[in-house]
Amino acid sequence: MNRTGLATCLAAALTAGSLAYAPGAAAQDNTVGLPSTLAWSAYDVGSAGYNQAVAIGNAFKQKYGVNLRILPGKNDISRNLPLREGKVEFSANGVGGSYMAQEGIYEFGAKQWGPQPVRALMLNVVDLALTAVVAGDIGVKTPADLKGKRAAWIIGAPALNQNLSAILAFAGLGWDDVQKVEFGGYGSALDGVINGQADMVFASSIAGKSYALAKSPRGIVYPDMDPADKEGWARVQAIGPFFYPIKAGEGADLSKTNTVNSSAYPYPILMTYADQKTDLVKKVMTAMIDTFDMYKDAAPGNTGWNLDVQKFDWVVPFHEGAIEVLKEKGVWTDAHQANNDQLLKRQQVLADAWKDVMSRQHADDKTFQDDWMKTRAKALSDAGMDAVVQSW
Repeated sequence: MNRTGLATCLAAALTAGSLAYAPGAAAQDNTVGLPSTLAWSAYDVGSAGYNQAVAIGNAFKQKYGVNLRILPGKNDISRNLPLREGKVEFSANGVGGSYMAQEGIYEFGAKQWGPQPVRALMLNVVDLALTAVVAGDIGVKTPADLKGKRAAWIIGAPALNQNLSAILAFAGLGWDDVQKVEFGGYGSALDGVINGQADMVFASSIAGKSYALAKSPRGIVYPDMDPADKEGWARVQAIGPFFYPIKAGEGADLSKTNTVNSSAYPYPILMTYADQKTDLVKKVMTAMIDTFDMYKDAAPGNTGWNLDVQKFDWVVPFHEGAIEVLKEKGVWTDAHQANNDQLLKRQQVLADAWKDVMSRQHADDKTFQDDWMKTRAKALSDAGMDAVVQSW
């Protein structure tokens, strides 16, 4: 899409997104100093991320008289593009648009992208599971029981397939240890488990079709991933460093009294780019914290924005404006700063490697991709860092 077309689409979407907030109350207390209008990109209309952004926008409107315009995007590229182009200031994004954008892998390994200087503000951390969602009629209790079972492989979705690889790795398993069943999309893969064509798929416990599987004759189960199994978790995080152990109690067949030891990563991630103005980041951070009680129950999963549950030692660095606020709140430690500094160093290594690759001529996209992945892996290895993904 050319810039004119992009601008037209963005303008239309932003105008539509702002209509939800037009009738809001007049400003009551904008001492935080937010601009009259903010723009975020988010997941598509109706998604959890979009609904959460709507609830946050309503709180901003009620307290500060600020209009939060939301630009929905169907994939990581469509959420990051307006952020990179300066059409929105922030994004309620996922692990693809944050970690994988930082790493310059998958969609972000294309010539027009490369590793992105992403920065986090806040992470939504709730007790849902992001794991292998498994049919309940095949006797699976732990990841070790997945051996020999039929695993959904989603064509054109390497990130999702990598995520399932990480869950299998908990038990020292790989794709050679399961029966690969190919599906053309995420939805069809979930349907495949429900219909008996496959036994497992990587998904969220709160996905609509996870509930459908739970209600089907097959039922649903989440393999128990013992948080005390340090070797198992080391194998998981070697493939998906963004994962962490969680006691999941939200989703299909889960509750506060019926939980499972599982895996997860933050969603959504409120993020921006490194060049975003520090003062604006501080104001948005302050607003997110100060209005939490106003939006925490206004959309499913919004409790995950609570300052008390944040993970400041995650896999993408926090913006300097966010860090200033977190220091003021007394929750940013020297260990968090050390982790952040290491992540900034990683981003610089990746940026230098990308510059090196872009300086060379390549016969075609495949040759370019091969060169990038080899150069990327070597640069990270030379810096004492794990490449994690070395091909796709």
